[in-house]
Amino acid sequence: MDLVCPAGNYQSLIKAVDGGADAVYIGLRNETNARHFAGLNFTDKQITKGIDYAHQRKCKVYCAINTYPREAHWQRWTSSVDQAMDLGIDTLIVADIGVMEYIRSRSADFPIHLSVQASATNLQALNFYYQNFGILRAVLPRVLSLRQVAQLAKTAPCELEVFGFGSLCIMAEGRCYLSSYMTGESPNTMGVCSPAAYVDWQEQDGKLESRLNNLLIDRFSEGENAGYPTLCKGRFEVNSSVEHVLEEPTSLNTMGILPELNSAGVAAIKIEGRQRSPAYVNQVTRAWRKAIDRVVLHGKRVGLEEISGLANLAEGKQTTIGAYERSWQ
Repeated sequence: MDLVCPAGNYQSLIKAVDGGADAVYIGLRNETNARHFAGLNFTDKQITKGIDYAHQRKCKVYCAINTYPREAHWQRWTSSVDQAMDLGIDTLIVADIGVMEYIRSRSADFPIHLSVQASATNLQALNFYYQNFGILRAVLPRVLSLRQVAQLAKTAPCELEVFGFGSLCIMAEGRCYLSSYMTGESPNTMGVCSPAAYVDWQEQDGKLESRLNNLLIDRFSEGENAGYPTLCKGRFEVNSSVEHVLEEPTSLNTMGILPELNSAGVAAIKIEGRQRSPAYVNQVTRAWRKAIDRVVLHGKRVGLEEISGLANLAEGKQTTIGAYERSWQ
């Protein structure tokens, strides 16, 4: 299994490559990628530099152009495709069929990976993308059980990539418009579920408050970990009780089921976190390199110590295997 790691900036790219990633994925500095945060992503010069660094160490560089274009801004997506391909990117990670068609108008065989944002959860969808656009790989949404992933892998016309570690979301990827109710901008179109322009932090009565477009999302006591304010992970008062109403902060960690994912024929494990620090990328990449090598090269399971070793990097300092354990699916 390939290890595909996040690189939100050049320093993170170096940490991922040096840590043993088989591929890193990056984004351009615009809303064509689903991690369009201020201070993240790459300029042309940084992409060229990053590709050189990675290729010298036998690591590939993928570029995510995986949000959905609006008609008035279509040229921004096509220009981003041109930019990435001309700079020597190894693969484009894409969700929109119009963008895929544009790539194919430029090249009949340039590698396309179907983004998790396309939310392809069944064989018929994978066949459609393969037959019409020749996708090489599909990144599966984090809503499928282990049994469903294994069943897809038996008949899928392309390679399958699954998320192994990182933040979770209550939405099926590619179908989230929740934040648009608060800001008018969704991650599907603008690349970020809580645009920084709408985020505000205030000190009130000795507590730190986070707001999204003036709506109170959360309130943190001194010393409490303050997460970025997204509507789905906010704490709200319901029936006189303040709690995480929609989603409690937690992270996915599939180290414990790596042998099953490997046996199922999964081609790649993806680590979420382009918005995270180079130190995070370094620690997670090295841990997962060891875990995959232990399973694939030596046929052994990953120990509990290694699995729990990443708990401090998880949201809310807790992890889950998410939908993979849904026995009824």
